[in-house]
Amino acid sequence: MNTRALSSSAPIGVFDSGVGGLTVARAIRDQLPNESILYVADSAHNPYGPRPIAEVRRLALEVLDELVAQGVKMLVIACNTASAAVLRDAYERYDVPVVEVIGPTVRSALAITRNGRVGLIGTAGTIQSRAYDDLFAVRSDVKLSSQACPRFVELVEAGKTSGEETLQVAEEYLRPLVEQGIDTLVLGCTHYPFLRGALRQVVGPGVALVSSDIETANSVFEVLTEQGLLRPAGAGEPTIRYETTGQDNDEFMRLARRMLGIGIDSIDPVPTGAIALPHNESQLLEEA
Repeated sequence: MNTRALSSSAPIGVFDSGVGGLTVARAIRDQLPNESILYVADSAHNPYGPRPIAEVRRLALEVLDELVAQGVKMLVIACNTASAAVLRDAYERYDVPVVEVIGPTVRSALAITRNGRVGLIGTAGTIQSRAYDDLFAVRSDVKLSSQACPRFVELVEAGKTSGEETLQVAEEYLRPLVEQGIDTLVLGCTHYPFLRGALRQVVGPGVALVSSDIETANSVFEVLTEQGLLRPAGAGEPTIRYETTGQDNDEFMRLARRMLGIGIDSIDPVPTGAIALPHNESQLLEEA
């Protein structure tokens, strides 16, 4: 890893496999309206959830490498599955600060829970990685119960965030967690906040819902402040630029507008292809 001087005027690089990470980008913009953002969606390979963790790691590192090459001052991994896949790598691989969505969310859940029973919902990849389990393990008095919810992303991107079908699916996924007496539910995917109404109806008012968007934005603010990287007030008008590895940009813009009310004027294409890993990293992939 080479060390380089970071420009406080450079954009924050935000990465997700699709549109879900826009929730994180929006939360960052709400807290830090003077910051510029470069958002990259690996929509050519979306969704990440069903993919093997080693494949997700390769795909995520490719996009993160591209963001660093474009000169961002910080990386925000706004995808739970990708965060789980590269949690150990990103901090060592890059010479810019890295914020991912799992750590901030876990810290918030640990501060909130009253009875030590926490539920986690996420994609199959996130749950199978056990990345959340490892971080919650710092508290022996906390019991984590996890549930993969593969249909939730499908429902959100189809615009089905409420209604009978959505409630039935939520009931099926969440009832086992409710029966274990959880008082805190971690929404371990950036799509899940769009289902907050249905989730609340199933778990009831006594269960706190913890999502990654606001907690991650808090961490971004803290890290930029600590490292003196907040964008100067006189640096000009901040910008938000969108890039995607996919071909269907119209669909990306449609989802962004419907899910977040974000009007996107244009999206730049980003090339994709397998990255060349050093020998020792290739071996890690084979062992993963």
